[in-house]
Parts: sequence; C-alpha cells; structure tokens
Amino acid sequence: MKKRPLIPDIPEQDQTPLVKTLLAFIEQLVEQVQQQAEEIVLLKDEINILKGERKRPTFKPSKLDKQTDAKTASNRSDKKRPGSNKRKKTQKLSIHGDKVIEPDEPVPPGSRFKGYREFTVQDLNISPHNTRYRLEHWLTPDNKTLTGQLPCELGRHHFGPQLVSYILYQYHHCQTTQPLLLEQLREWGVDISSGQINRLLMAEKEAFHDEKDALLQAGLKASSYVTVDDSGARHQGKTGYVTHIGNDFFGWFKSTASKSRINFLMLLRAGHEDYHLSEAALIDMKCKKLPAQPLATLRQPSGKWFANEISWYDFLDSLSIHSPQHQRIATEGALLGSVLHHGLCEDLVIVSDDAGQFNILLHALCWIHTERLIHKMLPLNETHRQEIAQVRGQIWELYAELKAYKTTPGNAQQDSISKQFDDIFTQQTSYATLN
Repeated sequence: MKKRPLIPDIPEQDQTPLVKTLLAFIEQLVEQVQQQAEEIVLLKDEINILKGERKRPTFKPSKLDKQTDAKTASNRSDKKRPGSNKRKKTQKLSIHGDKVIEPDEPVPPGSRFKGYREFTVQDLNISPHNTRYRLEHWLTPDNKTLTGQLPCELGRHHFGPQLVSYILYQYHHCQTTQPLLLEQLREWGVDISSGQINRLLMAEKEAFHDEKDALLQAGLKASSYVTVDDSGARHQGKTGYVTHIGNDFFGWFKSTASKSRINFLMLLRAGHEDYHLSEAALIDMKCKKLPAQPLATLRQPSGKWFANEISWYDFLDSLSIHSPQHQRIATEGALLGSVLHHGLCEDLVIVSDDAGQFNILLHALCWIHTERLIHKMLPLNETHRQEIAQVRGQIWELYAELKAYKTTPGNAQQDSISKQFDDIFTQQTSYATLN
C-alpha cells in the first residue's frame, strides 16, 4: 500500500475559513482514494480466484521481536514438551530377529547383569525368490499320460503373484514408468524383458474389470443417490474423458472417448451390453419428443431384447429409422430400459454439475455448483458485494438446516425449511443479476 501523501503544515494565523475547508476536503478525498484502492485490490483478487488463479499472498508480521514476560515464561515451563504424549514409534512393530551385542570392553568379574537396552532398526530385505515346479509326468498302463498342474494363481507366465502385484502397484499407484520398472527389477536379479512387463500390466486383467463392474452394480443397487462428473483425460495417446460415479460408500472411474448421454447410460449398465425396448424406454422416448411415427413403429415390438449394439442398430435400420436425432433418442431410451432391467432403482438421484448428459431419472444439482453461480458474480459496488455475501450466507445456513433435518426429521422442521427456502430465493435485492 502506498504511503499517505503529506499535507504541508500551515501556520495557524494563515488558516482562514476557506483554507480550513479546503484542508478538510483534501483529507476526505485522500481517505476515499485509499478506500477505493483497497476495493480495487480486493476485486482483482476476486477476479483472479474466479479465473482459477491465486490471489496475492498476505504476509503476517514477524513474531520474533515480541518480548516474553516472566509470567509467560513460567507458564511455558510448566507445560510438557510437544509430542511427549505420542505413542512409541516401534510399539506395534513386528520383530523378525534379535541380535545381542556385548560391550566392547571385557566385563569385570563380579558384575551384575542389568538387562538390555533395546534399539529397534527397521530395514527392508528385497531379493529374488525363484521356485522350480517339478510337474510329475506319468504313463499309465493303458498309454495315457498324467501330469501335475501348476497352481491356478500362476496363470500362464513364469512370474509369481507377489512379483506381479508389485509391478501393478508400482505402475498404477506409484506412477513408475515401464523403463524404470525394468531397470529396477533387473538390478534385483529378476530376469524379465520390457515386453513381459507390458504383458503383465495389460493382458489377462478380466478379473479386475469384472470386479470393477460388480462394484458399480452393487453400489447403484444399494444407493439412494450418486454424484457424477466427467473431465478431459488422455487415454492411450488420444484425447478422451474420465467419468466418475460414486458417493460416500464407493467410487468408480471409467475412461471413454465420449461424454454424451449415451455414453453415460452405457456406463450405468455396469458391464452389460444389451438394449431393452421396455415400456420405460418408450416413455423416455416420448418425453424427449420422438416423433409419433417412429415411436409408433418402435411400440409394436415392445418388450424386445437386443444382445449388443450391432443388433440394436440393425433393428433400427430394419424399421427405416435413419435420422441421427431419432436414432439417438431411441438409443437413449433403450439403454435406460437396459439399466432399469438390471436392477437400477427408478428413484435413484443423479447429483451433477448440471451437465446435460447426466439429466436422467431424478436429476439434482450439486449444492456446491448451485452456490458457485452466485459466487462467480462480479459486484458493481459495495452494496452488491454485501448482498451477495448475505445471500451466500443464507444458502449455507439453509444447507446446515437440511443436514440437521436429515439426522432428525420432523414436520415442524420441514415447514420451517420450506419457508426459509422460499424467503431466500424470492427476495429482491438492488443487484438485478442476483435476483
């Protein structure tokens, strides 16, 4: 902040009424300029935050020059050292071996043994462990061969489950690249190639995909609501999107090349690939303004089931439904029919950032995104700023009331919250955009 300009001293005998008036006017102007400069700084910080940038840092005064009186010093001496109540770091460690160390000097005769002073050292032992499986091979009297079989966890490669899990963990969780993994494993004495590492990372992972699809299906069946979102992400060298579906109990992610409503409905099928032309599907098509003629054509074979995408689009072509818009509406309806057929509740609430692709079933707007629309407004004056702050405070107070109502619902609270909602969103302020 710039220093306040100095007004030269004027002798008392020279301060006429006009001079005194001018001095008071100048003093008032200086205060207004300083106040406006502070408001400009705050506005710039707010604009930077809205643009995703950081505001200017605020520096707190140093505390090094503050003197400590005798009373404060005596109070500090009575307190325990910070961290003295913490548990011992080695209290829950598993001890894998003990080593007794004798004193460097010989123990004189007549000395008494006073026990041990323990000093725990944590270390890591990494070494290759190779197992040779000798599969017995027998020839029976009737010329049949009997051969021992490898354990199922080994699969068809020459690497054990511990090594495979380590490679998967390092690559996917620790973001270790394949060249670094190759260099590390070879330094430890593991005979492996870059192609084998890539195969262990990419091939034969159907069990993980099945588990992920089962997680989504179970989460959707057991949940009354889910939050969803998607964002841009590179996948296999191409620009795509990653979609998240979850709530407080589970989280599920999927990378795709699109973020359309069709793509979202495909994800909700949780691994299934079928299409259902059910009554719910036809109702969805009618709500989305599918023309009467193609709707009537689709209604005739109502209840039909299609195994995959190819058979579904072949069916649409057989009915002469070639318009891209009509195909899109019909496909969204058939996908919704499939989702409901596989157990998704029709009362499931989809909470999102108001993106159109998530507008299915009961669509709700995320509370954060609702309030953010008000937070992003740029006030034109101090009155607007105060009104925005007041409305934002009222919204979060309403949110707190809703959370309390969720814990202990009651009719009296319900009426109060409804009235509070109406009062907030029907009030009139001097800021037209806020209204």
